[in-house]
Amino acid sequence: MQKGAAAERFFSDADTFHRIAQTASEDPDAQLYVGGNAALIGQKLAANPDLKILLCGPIGPKLHELLDDNVVVPPESMQERDEFHLILEYQAGEEWGQVKAPSANRFIFSHDLSNGALNMLEVFVSSLDEFQPDLVVLSGLHMMEGQSKEMRQRRLLEAVASISDIPTDIPIHLELASMTDQDLMSNIMHQVFPLVNSLGLNEQELLFLTQAASGPHASLASWDGIPDVGIVSDILFWILKEHGRTTDRASDLTRIHFHTLAYHILVTVDGYWGNQAAAVAAGARAAGTQACATDTIDTSKVFLKAPLEFVTSQTEAPSKISLNPDEPVVHWHREGISFHFTPVLVCKDPVRTVGLGDAISAEGLLYSEVYSQ
Repeated sequence: MQKGAAAERFFSDADTFHRIAQTASEDPDAQLYVGGNAALIGQKLAANPDLKILLCGPIGPKLHELLDDNVVVPPESMQERDEFHLILEYQAGEEWGQVKAPSANRFIFSHDLSNGALNMLEVFVSSLDEFQPDLVVLSGLHMMEGQSKEMRQRRLLEAVASISDIPTDIPIHLELASMTDQDLMSNIMHQVFPLVNSLGLNEQELLFLTQAASGPHASLASWDGIPDVGIVSDILFWILKEHGRTTDRASDLTRIHFHTLAYHILVTVDGYWGNQAAAVAAGARAAGTQACATDTIDTSKVFLKAPLEFVTSQTEAPSKISLNPDEPVVHWHREGISFHFTPVLVCKDPVRTVGLGDAISAEGLLYSEVYSQ
């Protein structure tokens, strides 16, 4: 909260967690929303009437009731009780004890064993034959932090085997979330990244990724205010160079959608994706409308926080870029990799911040064009 950073943690004490959840649910002002990255991305995509979504995960009665009619849930995914994630949201300037938040954000905690064990992954992959999707979205790997190390390693290998069974002509997007275990992050990077085509992440996950793998700028302990564009693009470049399909490496990863409060960057390996400017702009627009709970951008409710000038790298000979209001998406290029940057119209008084990253990634995917190879 002191840094205004989004975070998510596993709450290991089941009894205490259920007592807190019970107390929260009995509050007359308690609000229940669709939760979990996959369900939120599914809901956002389902808002498009032309799309049908197959959602697999542990889905209880309340979640099922809240889901859009365009979301199909296989019977094996249904369970008798809902898993709850508790969201603590705060506004910019809000105080708690000695702490004052510099920007609006949220802290999420849960004791969610079903998602943590990736219980529905095999059900999901076996349902794909009949559903015939145009896109697969995976999330929830961060929930494995609540498992023992042995269970985690075994489940990750089983997840890798399941993901490998998805037909190669279906693009796969992996949405990351807040983590603390560097070994798990490193294993996901080496084992899962090569199997997916696209990644979605924020500044916390990006920094943790480079720290876990001793990548560029790994000595940076935390971001100081708005993440430096040059540092961000160095790390994004390194992920695609080291773990993506830029050389003869056996990897399918060719796209990363990075989002932070002030700006977004869509990074793609040349020759695999199209329509990047529209995709990154759509994601930025979704951030402004969803946070303010308006159908379109209301200019009186948003402001710009992005740097108006920045350098494109802190390690290479950088080029300096100045933003032009008439062309809000800026493009630059580095060794076969394209960067598309756009500022975000940040909501002054967000109605809620939870699920923003999921909405951004979903909207960006909706506008992305994947080239058949």
